[in-house]
Amino acid sequence: MTIILMGVSGSGKSTLGKILAKKLNGFFIEGDELHPKKNIQKMSNGIPLNDNDRYCWLKKIKNKILSFSENKQLIVVSCSALKEKYREIIQGEKEFFWIFLFSKYKLIYNRIKKRKNHFMSEKLLKSQFEDLEIPSYGLHINVKYKIDTIIEKIIFNIKND
Repeated sequence: MTIILMGVSGSGKSTLGKILAKKLNGFFIEGDELHPKKNIQKMSNGIPLNDNDRYCWLKKIKNKILSFSENKQLIVVSCSALKEKYREIIQGEKEFFWIFLFSKYKLIYNRIKKRKNHFMSEKLLKSQFEDLEIPSYGLHINVKYKIDTIIEKIIFNIKND
């Protein structure tokens, strides 16, 4: 099984992904770690990524998923996957369990502002909300709740899917 945690920066993809992978005895793939250096430099300088910037990154994520799925491992992936065409690149022919993490702009903005040592600044959040195409499928989770509550809800839905 492959579980994709998607949403704008600051929605909790990495935090929840690590916990979820551990609780489900799976492997966690951190999408941010697969960004090429030029993407990280752009975002660090407050420049939003465009579709061309993201394409190479999305292919890396897809290839990483494929390498683990051959071993039939449970995989949890964090990836913004803001647009439907990005989700299609990652998914290909595979079946994924999509989890869309969302909340109000102000809550996410405040989270990002408090973060330290991350290349994505709050200045780019507006562009992510503008690019976001909310999926009509998958599990939609408002991240305004406590982490334990969110994890319980996700695990319940995975087990009852």
